[in-house]
Amino acid sequence: MDFAPSPKTQDYLARVRAFMAEHIAPVEAAYHRDNLAANPGADWRAWRVLPLLDELKSRARALGLWNLFLPDAALGAGLSTLEYAPIAEETGRSLIAPTVFNCNAPDTGNMEVLHYFGTDAQKAEWLGPLLAGEIRSVFCMTEPDVASSDATNMQATVRADGDELVLNGRKWWATGLGHPAARLAVFMGLSHPGAAPHARHSMVLVPLPTPGVHIERMLPAFSDFDPPYGHGEVRFEDVRVPKANLLVGPGQGFAIAQGRLGPGRIHHCMRCIGAAERALELLVRRGLARTAFGRPVLHLGGNLERVADLRMAIDQARLLTLYAAWKIDNQGVKAALGEIAAIKVVAPNVLQRVVDEAIQIHGGAGVSHDVPLTALFAVARALRLADGPDEVHRATVARVELAKYKVKNEG
Repeated sequence: MDFAPSPKTQDYLARVRAFMAEHIAPVEAAYHRDNLAANPGADWRAWRVLPLLDELKSRARALGLWNLFLPDAALGAGLSTLEYAPIAEETGRSLIAPTVFNCNAPDTGNMEVLHYFGTDAQKAEWLGPLLAGEIRSVFCMTEPDVASSDATNMQATVRADGDELVLNGRKWWATGLGHPAARLAVFMGLSHPGAAPHARHSMVLVPLPTPGVHIERMLPAFSDFDPPYGHGEVRFEDVRVPKANLLVGPGQGFAIAQGRLGPGRIHHCMRCIGAAERALELLVRRGLARTAFGRPVLHLGGNLERVADLRMAIDQARLLTLYAAWKIDNQGVKAALGEIAAIKVVAPNVLQRVVDEAIQIHGGAGVSHDVPLTALFAVARALRLADGPDEVHRATVARVELAKYKVKNEG
């Protein structure tokens, strides 16, 4: 078991770091300021993408820093999950870098679904434009009227009618739904209510302009509408699409989701670790630069001990995530379910803890837009729900552990 970056990873990592230092870091603060000014409020229909972002994407693509997450060398960088992990960490230091390299969620997960499970026709229509960064996509799973922490609760329906599928239901927290280039929704709905719980749901590709798809609103997260992406609530009312838009086959929704959510969680968690590294750096630099009561702030009130604890927490989270990535590559997603669940608890919680301490060191500046800490805090806190609640992941870890002793989990 070797977590040392491969030569290929080292090459890409050096190039990503150089690109971020030269092209992203000098303009990111101005980008966020200008983006807020250009896209105020909740009306996603007026949102636009700043030219700077498209310029950065064009530069990255021209340099071959594009679709780095995809293990297919013909379409992406050809990196394994473990090889890509350090690159995901590096991009996590920036709020826009994943988009610049076309490695942002939920598009990465949807591209993986199409790559592994799509038909040739589905790939031609949707995967190509997504890989080119010409369109954006959303994943419609969570519902407002049920406890979506148990995905078998989903009530939105998929019904066959001749050569068509008819979709009904309401979804929310569909990330990217407000983006001007959003064109595709991956819809998961109840298609076979009499089947076993994890064979009842299907995934369907839905072009967003299809009649009956009603985007009702963008949802603010910590009072931020996250333009130009947004997190939307959308109603599907007798939406008709061809049966050819079904992914894999009837009742295969959970099987697809398991494949989709494994490597993608590595990406999320490594980006969390990169964000935590940036927050810790901001904490240390601020603590050394500010003086109170005749001493650097970092030397007051147990702050040095906090720095040590945060360093250890970040390193532990990284090693656990790299182990999960190694296990996915060598034993498959199913064998790594316990490790995937563990990192989904650990990484966002570590990020939240580091950012909270960094905010405290910054004082009033920490809750302003002068530093990215409030945005990073929102990312951390939202991920503890968006990737499934901590409680569900802890239950998975416990179930895997008890299975080693052939003990049934009655909890």
